[in-house]
Amino acid sequence: MSVLDATATTLRDEIAAGRLSAVEACRAALDRIASVNGELNAFNLVDGDRALDRAKEIDRRRAAGESPGPLAGVPIALKDNMDVRGMRTTASSRILEHFVPPYDATVVRRLERAGAVIVGKTNCDEFAMGSSNENSAFGPVHNPWALDRIPGGSSGGSAAAVASRCVPLALGSDTGGSIRQPAACCGVVGLKPSYGRVSRYGLLAFASSLDQIGPFARTVADAALTLTVLAGADPCDATTANEPVPDFAAALTGGVNDIRIGVPRAFVTEGVDSQVRRAYDEALDTLRRAGATLVDIDLPHARYAVPVYYLVCTAEASSNLARYDGVKYGYRSGAAKDSLKEMYSRTRDEGFGPEVKRRIMLGTYVLSAGYYDAFYLKALQVRTLLRRDYDQAFERVDVVAMPTMPTPPFRLGEKTDDPLQMYLADVFTVSANLAGLPGISVPCGFSSDGLPIGFQLMGRMFDETTLLRVADAYQRATDWHTRKPGGPEGPPLRP
Repeated sequence: MSVLDATATTLRDEIAAGRLSAVEACRAALDRIASVNGELNAFNLVDGDRALDRAKEIDRRRAAGESPGPLAGVPIALKDNMDVRGMRTTASSRILEHFVPPYDATVVRRLERAGAVIVGKTNCDEFAMGSSNENSAFGPVHNPWALDRIPGGSSGGSAAAVASRCVPLALGSDTGGSIRQPAACCGVVGLKPSYGRVSRYGLLAFASSLDQIGPFARTVADAALTLTVLAGADPCDATTANEPVPDFAAALTGGVNDIRIGVPRAFVTEGVDSQVRRAYDEALDTLRRAGATLVDIDLPHARYAVPVYYLVCTAEASSNLARYDGVKYGYRSGAAKDSLKEMYSRTRDEGFGPEVKRRIMLGTYVLSAGYYDAFYLKALQVRTLLRRDYDQAFERVDVVAMPTMPTPPFRLGEKTDDPLQMYLADVFTVSANLAGLPGISVPCGFSSDGLPIGFQLMGRMFDETTLLRVADAYQRATDWHTRKPGGPEGPPLRP
C-alpha cells in the first residue's frame, strides 16, 4: 500500500515502528496536494514549510525514544474556519481574507499534542453557510468523483481532500450537516460528535448552539481515533461537557447482535431519489444480516426540522457576524470620507458574499421586535418537540438510520438560483444539530453515474461509542469505503 492509500492508523503505526518517516508522509501529502488542487480547489492555503518542520520534529522525538503521540506524523487538513496561530484563517470570506489569528484553536493544540502534522486549510462555504461549497469567496470546490458536481457543503474542501488521497484525515465543522453531507458526496466517513463533546474555542462562530467540530476519514476506525484526541472538556469553552472520554477505537468490536436500529420509514420516503432509497434499504439489510434488529419508529416533528433550523441558525448568525464591522480586525472599506455608520455598511456590503448577507438579513428579521414571538420563539418551541421525539425513539432503539442526502451530488450551479431547494438538501441532517446528537455518514453505494451515496446513523447524546461501533460493523461488511475516485490508481479526475 502506498503512503497516499494508507489510513491514519496505518501511517501512525508505520512511523512509530520506524518503517516510514513523518517527513516522507508529509512530502507525499504535499506532492499530492500540488498535483490535484488545481482541479479540485480544495485548499485555500498550504503551508509546506511549517508542515515539514513539524514532521522533522516528530521524527527527532521518535528517534530519541520519546512517544510522539497517537497521531504521530499523520498529515491532516483543517477547514478554513479554525484558528492556527500565525496561519491565515479566512472562513473563505473576503472580510477575513488577510486575517492571521494570534492563538490556536483547542482542537489544533490537541492535534499537535497528539503528533499530527497540519498541512493546510481547506476551502469551504463562506462562514460555513451552504450545502454545496459554492459560496466560497475563492471559488467552488469540485467533487473528486466528477469535477462538474458539488462536493457537499460547507466542509467540502476537507471531504474532497480526504477522498482524493491528499490527506488521510481532515477536520470540518457541522452546523446542520456540514460534515456528514460532504462525506456522503465524496464517499468518505464524516463524524459529527455530540454538542459539547469537542471544544469550539478557536472555531469562527456561525450558529453557536449548533456548531460542532468533527473529523473526516476513510475509515470509521480513523474517525474514532481522531475523536479520542479531540474530545473532552475545555476551560476555554463553557459549552463543552465534563463527560469522560473513552478510547473510542477500542470499542469497535464488529459485533451488532445487541443493537436495535430505528428506521423512520415515513420520513425517508418523500422526496428521496430512488437510487438513494435503494442504497439505504440495502445498508439496513446489511446490518440486519450482521445481527442488528430493525425497529420502525416515528419522528412526528422531523418534517419541521428544516424551517426550524433556518430560523435558529440565521438568528444566531446575525448575532455572531455583527463583530465583523471593520473596526478591530478584518477587511475595512477604504473610503476616507465615510462616516462611522457608512464605514460599517460599506465594509459589510463589500466583505460578505450573497449567502451570508441573505442569512444575516433573515436572522435580523426573525429577531426583530415585531416577529420574534411569531418566528424565533416558535422555532425554539418546535426544537424542543423535535428533541423529545428523539428521546422517545432512543427509549426503544440504540441508533437511528437515515440517508445522509436525499439525492446524489448535483451539478455545480444547478441550485444556486433557488436557495430554498438548496436548503432542502439538509433535510436528513439538521435534526442531529437541533437535538445536539452525534451523527455519522459512511459510504453505502454509488449512483448509476458513479457518484457516492451516504448512509447516516444518529445516536444518543454522548454515546458515540455505540454509534461508531455500528458504523464500523457496517464498514466491515462492505467495501464501499475502499473505492476511490479515478479507479484503482485514483485521480486523474474526470469531468
